[in-house]
Amino acid sequence: MNAPNPSEQQPQAEVGDIATSDAPASETSSSMQDFYHLQQRLFVYTIVMTAFVFASVWIGYDLHIAVNYLLGSCVGVVYLRMLARDVERIGQGERKLVPSRLALFIGLIIVATQWNQLEIVPIFLGFLTYKAAIVVYMLQTTLLPESK
Repeated sequence: MNAPNPSEQQPQAEVGDIATSDAPASETSSSMQDFYHLQQRLFVYTIVMTAFVFASVWIGYDLHIAVNYLLGSCVGVVYLRMLARDVERIGQGERKLVPSRLALFIGLIIVATQWNQLEIVPIFLGFLTYKAAIVVYMLQTTLLPESK
């Protein structure tokens, strides 16, 4: 048998590639490490933004509105965790997705509309905090040079 030519090496997987069963273990492990790093940074960004906005709303409006925002943000963090778990399953080869994330959001909005002490807009904006964290991460990675 002929030895493989070193110049004919397989291209390495990009960070966004889905790990497949025929990919070498080192590429899959590296991709999953990148995913876990991204997941951790998104959680940190979301929590920091939540704390900042919560304090700002408490100072600018009142505690009632700030707590409504915090409730929505907490549900948004749970939603983000469920989303990360589904993406992790896809990375491990499973193709089945669980639609319960949408039920979480719908349940939150239904509870907010039916319970008179809750305000819909602060809860909804709190829920969207994880999306703002994604935008901040995206801007940071595209506009600022990497420092390794």
